[in-house]
Amino acid sequence: MITMQQTTKLFLRALKYSIPHHGKCMQKQNYCNFADRYYNRIRLKKCHLQNKSKISELARHIPSRSFSCKDLLPIKPENEKSLSENMDAFEKVRTRLETQPQEEYEIINAEIKHGGFVYYQEGCCLVRSKDEEADSDNYEVLFNLEELKLDQPFIDCIRVAPDEKYVAAKIRTEDSETSTLIVVKLSDQPVMEASFPNVSSFEWVKDEEDEDVLFYTFQKNLRCQDVYRATFGENRRNERFYTEKDPSYFVFLYLTKDSRFLTLNIMNKMTSEVWLIDGLSPWDPPVLIQKRIYGVLYYVEHRDDELYILTNVGEPTEFKLMRTAADAPAIMNWDLFFTMKRNTKVVDLDMFKDHCVLFLKHSNLLYVNVIGLADDSVRSLKLPPWACGFIMDTNSDPKNCPFQLCSPIRPPKYYTYKFAEGKLFEETGHEDPITKTSRVLRIEAKSKDGKLVPMTIFHKTDSEDLQKKPLLVHVYGAYGMDLKMNFRPERRVLVDDGWILAYCHVRGGGELGLQWHADGRLTKKLNGLADLEACIKTLHSQGFSQPSLTTLSAFSAGGVLVGALCNSKPELLRAVTLEAPFLDVLNTMMDTTLPLTLEELEEWGNPSSDEKHKNYIKRYCPCQNIKPQHYPSIHITAYENDERVPLKGIVNYTEKLKEAIAEHTKEAGEGYQPPNIILDIQPGGSHVIEDSHKKITAQMKFLYEELGLDSTNAFEDLKKYLKF
Repeated sequence: MITMQQTTKLFLRALKYSIPHHGKCMQKQNYCNFADRYYNRIRLKKCHLQNKSKISELARHIPSRSFSCKDLLPIKPENEKSLSENMDAFEKVRTRLETQPQEEYEIINAEIKHGGFVYYQEGCCLVRSKDEEADSDNYEVLFNLEELKLDQPFIDCIRVAPDEKYVAAKIRTEDSETSTLIVVKLSDQPVMEASFPNVSSFEWVKDEEDEDVLFYTFQKNLRCQDVYRATFGENRRNERFYTEKDPSYFVFLYLTKDSRFLTLNIMNKMTSEVWLIDGLSPWDPPVLIQKRIYGVLYYVEHRDDELYILTNVGEPTEFKLMRTAADAPAIMNWDLFFTMKRNTKVVDLDMFKDHCVLFLKHSNLLYVNVIGLADDSVRSLKLPPWACGFIMDTNSDPKNCPFQLCSPIRPPKYYTYKFAEGKLFEETGHEDPITKTSRVLRIEAKSKDGKLVPMTIFHKTDSEDLQKKPLLVHVYGAYGMDLKMNFRPERRVLVDDGWILAYCHVRGGGELGLQWHADGRLTKKLNGLADLEACIKTLHSQGFSQPSLTTLSAFSAGGVLVGALCNSKPELLRAVTLEAPFLDVLNTMMDTTLPLTLEELEEWGNPSSDEKHKNYIKRYCPCQNIKPQHYPSIHITAYENDERVPLKGIVNYTEKLKEAIAEHTKEAGEGYQPPNIILDIQPGGSHVIEDSHKKITAQMKFLYEELGLDSTNAFEDLKKYLKF
C-alpha cells in the first residue's frame, strides 16, 4: 500500500521522507510534488573507488545505480550449464560483490546552502564548508552522527536557522522509518543544543525579536498529528502548538519558497486544509485559508502578497492553479489562473520571482510549462521522449530553474531553464550509451470496458525476434500514485541483457490525473485488474515475449493486482516477484487496531460497516481467492517489523498458497512440476530497503532461474553498481 511522494512536493516529499504514515508504500504520492523543496538539494556525483578509501566514510548512496549486458535467449538445457552450476556462478559473483569495491557509483547527499556555507553529510558527520569548497576536503565538523548510537545513520534533511545560529538535521537509518532531529548551535565550538525523537517535518522562522523558532511535527504509530515549536539558548522552551483530532488526517509543515509563510498542512487522501503562520510573527495565531471540504485538495505557494493555490476544486475535478490576495485567502476569493489539458497530471510546481513553473505529465510524456507572472504568458516545453520522471532541485537563483530527468534504465541528467533566454539548456558531456542501444515505446492496451491504458516499454534496439525475449512487467495502480520509474541499475542490466521491460499505468494510479485514480479505487478496484490483464495480453499479441517468458513485479499495494491476476489468469505468467506486498486486504481493513486502517478506508472501503465494500473486496483480495490450480512461481520479500503491511498477512497468504499448490499437485499426478514459492523475510522495521544488494541479487537470481536463463553476464555487470 502507500506513503509518500506524489500528491505534491508538498504532499509528496513530505509524504516520502517525513510522513511515512500516509499509506502502505514509500513512493511519491499522487497529485503533485510541490513538497520536494521541503527537502534538500540532491547532489549527484560519480566517484571512483581508487579516490575514496572507505565506503563507510561516504555519504549515503543514491537509491538507484547503472549497467550493461549481452543478448539473452532462452536456454537450451542440453547445451547450457546445469542449475547447480548456475548457482555456483551466482555464489562466486556474490562473494566478489561482498569483497570488492564497486568501480563506479552515484551518491546522494542531503545538502543545503545558507549564507556563504554549504551544509551536508561527510562520512558519519554533519559538516559545513565554504560554498566554493563544498566538494573539497576542507570542511568543519559540526556533529558526529555516531554519538546517536544508531546503525549506519544518514542525514535525511537539513535546515539552517535564518541568522545561522543553529542548524537542524533529521537523521534516520535504512531499516527504520523513525527519525531523530538534532539541533546544533553554531559557534567556535559547535555543540548539540537539543535532540527530538520521532520528528517528521520541520522548519525554522525568526520572530519579531530576532529569535530563531523551530517548528516540528511529531510522529507516533505512523501518525503525524502534533505540531511543536521550540526556542533555544537563554529563552529555551518547547511547547505543543497544534493537535489534529481526526485520526484519518496527518500534518506536515512547508515553508513557502520566499520564506514569507510557514504553512501548516492538514490532509488525508481526499481532503486538505492549510493554515498560514506568519514568518515575521510566528507567535501570532495562524490564519486559516479554507476550512476542509470533503474531496477538495489544495496546496499553497506565496509571491508578492498573493497566494498561488493548486487545487482540484470546481469542474473538472482535476488540478488547476488559482490565486488570491494573501489577506483574502478564503475559497470564494480564488480566481482561476491556469488550467491543465485533459488527462494531465501535475507532478510539481516551483515559484520564482517573476515566473511559475509547472512540471506536467500528459499522454505519458513529460512537459514543463513556464508561466510569466508579469504578463501571464505561457511557454510549454516538451521534454525528451526517453524521460519518465523528474527529480527536482531546490534552488534560490531567481534566474534559473534546474531539474533532472531520469528513466528506469537511464541515470538522472541535469537540465536548466533560463528565464532570461527563455530556453531549456541540457547538461553537456558524455552521452549515456543506453541512448543508442535501447528503445523506449509508448503504446496503449484496450481494457474490457474500452478504456485505453498506457504502457511504457524498454528494449534493446538490436534485439531480434522479441517474442523469444524475457519480459518483466511492472504495475502499481493504487492511491493515485504514479508507477515508480526512477533509475534502477538492475533494470538497466536486464535491458542490456536482452530483457523487455514494460510499465503498465493502470487505473487506480495517478498517471492520467485524479479521475484515473477515482476509476480504480473502492468499488472500481477491479478496473485495475482488467487493465493489467489487457496490458499483458496486448504485449504478447504485439510480439513482446510470450507467457512462458513473462514475469511480473510489484511493490506494496501493487501486490493486490498482481496477487489477483495470479488467481484469475495464472497462465499469463511464468514468475512473479513481490516486495512488501499487500495481499490480505479484507482482514487488514477490518482490523482497526492497525495504525493505517482508518486512513485507508477511502482507497479500499470499509468492510466492517459496509456489506457492499466487504463483498467487493472478497472478489479481488488475493488471500481470499486462492484455489487449487497451477500458479506461477512467486518470490516474496517481506520485512520483519513492517508497520504498513503486517507480516502476518503475508505469511497467511504464503501458507494458503502453498496448501493450494500441494492440493493441485496431487490432482495433477506424476510428472507435474509445481511452482516455487519463496518467502524471504528481511530484518528491520522499514517498509522497504530499496538499496539492499542482497534483495536485488536474490530477486534477479530467482527470475533467471525460473526462466532457465544463464545469469553469469548479468551478475558480472551488476557487481559494478551495487553498493553496500
